[in-house]
Amino acid sequence: MTVSPPRPKGPPLNALRAFEAAARLGGFTKAAEELSVTPGAVAQHIKALEAWNGAALFERRSQGVRLTRLGSSVAEAFGVAFDRLGEAVQTMRSEAAPGRIHIAALPSVAQLWLSPKLPAIRAAAPDVAISVTALEHRPNMLREPFDLCIFFEDGPPEPDSIEIGQDVIFPVCAPSLLPHLLSPSDLKTMTCLHDSSWSSDWSIWLENVLPDKKLDTRGPAFSLYSLAVEEARNGAGILIGHELLLRDHLTAGDLVAPFEPRVPLDRRLTIAIAPPAKTNPALNQVVNALAGTLSINESRSARQI
Repeated sequence: MTVSPPRPKGPPLNALRAFEAAARLGGFTKAAEELSVTPGAVAQHIKALEAWNGAALFERRSQGVRLTRLGSSVAEAFGVAFDRLGEAVQTMRSEAAPGRIHIAALPSVAQLWLSPKLPAIRAAAPDVAISVTALEHRPNMLREPFDLCIFFEDGPPEPDSIEIGQDVIFPVCAPSLLPHLLSPSDLKTMTCLHDSSWSSDWSIWLENVLPDKKLDTRGPAFSLYSLAVEEARNGAGILIGHELLLRDHLTAGDLVAPFEPRVPLDRRLTIAIAPPAKTNPALNQVVNALAGTLSINESRSARQI
């Protein structure tokens, strides 16, 4: 009679994923946001992993959690492992459907910079299906199903990214408001519009242009930059413009820059390419078509892949 004892079971993959995310992000709540579950679910997964392991991986404190010595010793290895797993999944997805390109972009970039370029891209790559997802934060391109990411990035661009241009800010308004704006000091009599994602735009510009004056720039705020842009076009007030996003409006004349000073930020619009997708011919078609839609100034800034 053959004896087949049961094999010991390893920990559930979801529990390992919850541990890796919580270790990398520094807490259960941030891990829950990334994994699209509740913080309680993350806590339960990690509790089950600790029960299987027989040792604690986190110290629970009133102000949050902190990795134990054991948790710290294995966190990096799990991060590398999940990066490799994610890369393999991305490669499988890309090779299974090479004609489907998924782009992630900041909402303002998707609406104001990318959207006007899509018709030309479709015409240049008619056999490629392009999907666009607007996200507030750049996704992990080794783990999430995106081939291209178009976001503003602080500091110098990553080595493999394509730099489109530096973020430059300055006030913009409808032409009808121009007679009331002879100098930056006239802002004190105007309505200032705000975008909630870039809430410091006004203070940054004023600190560089009028460092000795205190102006009250409180005014309506919008969760979408494109809505604030539309209100500025409608004459509702003055908005801090981002040159790369509003170039078409400025060229068309439906928005104008009443003052000369422009403030460059240590932030650049870049296109990042997922490593598994770099050998995809369809992706190269899209990138080349996108490069063909760039303005002269953008083309000078953009680097070749």
